[in-house]
Amino acid sequence: MSQFEQALSAYQGFTDIFQSLILSTVSKDGVPNASYAPFVMDESKSIYIYVSGLSTHTQNLYSIPRASVLFIEDESQTQEIFARRRLTFDCTAKLVERDTELWAQIFERFQVQFGEIIQIFRDLPDFRIFQLTPSKGRFVIGFGAAYAVDPNNLGSLITS
Repeated sequence: MSQFEQALSAYQGFTDIFQSLILSTVSKDGVPNASYAPFVMDESKSIYIYVSGLSTHTQNLYSIPRASVLFIEDESQTQEIFARRRLTFDCTAKLVERDTELWAQIFERFQVQFGEIIQIFRDLPDFRIFQLTPSKGRFVIGFGAAYAVDPNNLGSLITS
């Protein structure tokens, strides 16, 4: 198996080991905010987060509907702290309206993934589901081993 094939295989299962992502947003005044959110992902690599409307990142997504997300290997699992495996996506954000078919489908995914707590959130009026659609990505698996995510097929990498 070539180095590229190994990287592609690692990429295709990488997000499966995560339940949350690191989320970077920016306010309308240009103030950056780093936070995290539990997520679910669909087959097309759209990422969905279920977040409180009271949180800074949610207010930022309303003002500027763009985000960067980061999935990063746990420090305890890495062989080299300076070369942790990681995947970043630049995303556009869109609110998923309540009482739509998409909202119900994504809510069900959250309930299957995270259990009873999601049912509690359903009754809290400030909780929102955002769809984060990646437009660009980068997968790093070590020193000198970085790959662009194919923007035309988010399930694949580009050799450069």
